[in-house]
Amino acid sequence: MSKPINTCIVGVGLAGLTFHVPFILALPQLFNLHSVVERSPKEEGGKVKARFGVSPKIYASLQDALAEPEVELVIIATPNDTHDPFAKAALEAGKHVLVDKPVAETLGRAQELGELAKSRGLVLYAFQNRRWDSDFLSLKGLISLPETNPNHLGTILEFESHIDRYRPGLKGTWKDKPLPGAGALFDLGSHLIDQALTLFGRPQGVTATVQNLRGIGNTEVDDSFTVHLSYERGPDRQYPLNVILRSHPLSVKSQQLRYIVRGTRGTFTKHGVDTQEDHLKMISSPKAILREEFGREPEYLNGKIEKILADNETITKTTWPAPDAGGYIQLFQNLGATIRAGAEPAVKWVDATAVIEIIELAHESSRKKATMPVPTL
Repeated sequence: MSKPINTCIVGVGLAGLTFHVPFILALPQLFNLHSVVERSPKEEGGKVKARFGVSPKIYASLQDALAEPEVELVIIATPNDTHDPFAKAALEAGKHVLVDKPVAETLGRAQELGELAKSRGLVLYAFQNRRWDSDFLSLKGLISLPETNPNHLGTILEFESHIDRYRPGLKGTWKDKPLPGAGALFDLGSHLIDQALTLFGRPQGVTATVQNLRGIGNTEVDDSFTVHLSYERGPDRQYPLNVILRSHPLSVKSQQLRYIVRGTRGTFTKHGVDTQEDHLKMISSPKAILREEFGREPEYLNGKIEKILADNETITKTTWPAPDAGGYIQLFQNLGATIRAGAEPAVKWVDATAVIEIIELAHESSRKKATMPVPTL
């Protein structure tokens, strides 16, 4: 068995303590939580010891952590404007990197990071954990059903994906400030765009409205967006496909809409959100991640399918449960295998740069009030 990967987590706020520390501790055969970067710990052992009872080394700065030869992997869980420079510094220090989204503020910088990692023979991995949301895994299963399956939706005509909230005020964090990589499109859109590109590939056009809908805080920081990705009819596509990605900050619903997928023979509707984040905020021991019930959706969040029968009049209704629990842990398992065994990364860096490219085009579309063509590769 190979030696666990000595890991340093940079940042122990919400992202670090919720989405990274628990998984590193839950997989001791793959990772060793060597250290964290925490500038001003209020008590001995810092936030990690207070939450999980373990005491990694604490560095006051990224530079101190990167100078430690034992550190092999650096996880960047800091504010958005630091992702690109911190990742670059870690790669230049010879460390593998897992970086939170958005991976950079521009396409050019994301590509430069990829080239740097390749030149150094290092793993550079984007934290696109929502590919392992239970509802997204369930949706992928539904879309991939063969035509003979009674739940087959037919040819997909429209795909609508939301992350909506009711949040009338500001949170008072760095997310409210006009920093590079700020705003809802960079923050939440990174997930929705990545999921759409995973399902449907590269679109031909981007049309978007990106704005500060609530009119509070700095108006340069967007709090809502609607992004249309257009896929034209072609040899492999009988019908054009319209993908709609939305985030709304003043959506009043008990269970927010998550997906609407319209096909030629049926429609899938899903409300609610993946439960893993809520579970991660509550657990006191990382071992809870390994339990069967972790990340499993309750039945009341099951998706709904409406199908038209052969008479083109009768509509049937059924539920589509999420057969598997959410699996953020699979990202970390793949990351470990990529570093130690040269496995194929589940989230390729070219995927991460494509997300930033679509974000750039969406901002440009919103400014120009025009559809932006997506360059062919």
